Amino acid sequence: MRAVVFYILACFVLAVACTGDRTNGNTEKPDSLPILVTKIQTCSRLYTTEYQVHKIVTHDDELTFNGTIFGHSFNWKIPAGSRKVAIPMFATLKGYIDFGGFSADNVRRDSTHIEIILPDPEVVLTSSKIDHGRVVDRVALLRSSFSDEELSSFERQGRQSIIESIPKLDIHERTRASAARMLVPILKQFGYREEDITISFRKDMNPDSIRVIDRTDNSL
Repeated sequence: MRAVVFYILACFVLAVACTGDRTNGNTEKPDSLPILVTKIQTCSRLYTTEYQVHKIVTHDDELTFNGTIFGHSFNWKIPAGSRKVAIPMFATLKGYIDFGGFSADNVRRDSTHIEIILPDPEVVLTSSKIDHGRVVDRVALLRSSFSDEELSSFERQGRQSIIESIPKLDIHERTRASAARMLVPILKQFGYREEDITISFRKDMNPDSIRVIDRTDNSL
């Protein structure tokens, strides 16, 4: 199976639940770290990034005849025995950060500066769908058409290919940037200047560390 990604459209989904109540311009630094941690935990699961992926899944096979004659093996391709199919499919990926386990270990601060170490981003494959009206197949006379079971198998392979391509999408950086835009106003409410705020991932974070969840419906 060969697969080609035709386009990837990334868009950011802004959330407002974690910003809480405004203080009419008044700021106050917390006297205790638990206040700040509790405030950030209200963000819960913050979805920040969405990708729409259009993928073409292709498959071809040929009918062959093989055996042995006088100790010599052979493998012949049978004319009019090939099948090919191109399956367009759409998938939706959503990147998020789960602040449910956020704790004081995610915060580093001194008298003026604060650093928030974000939990690892996670990605959910929320949907995938075959565009049946645009499926193109070429089936030779000696072959039967592709079955629904075969098309379903190719669709699963396409989903897996999309999941494997996630480290190349830079989704963890986009998720971090979007989360930072949501957290900075909260930290400013606690008296920190924007130039004194740092939002980062753990030092050994890399795209291959991203946890991917497939929540798609197995039906076509």
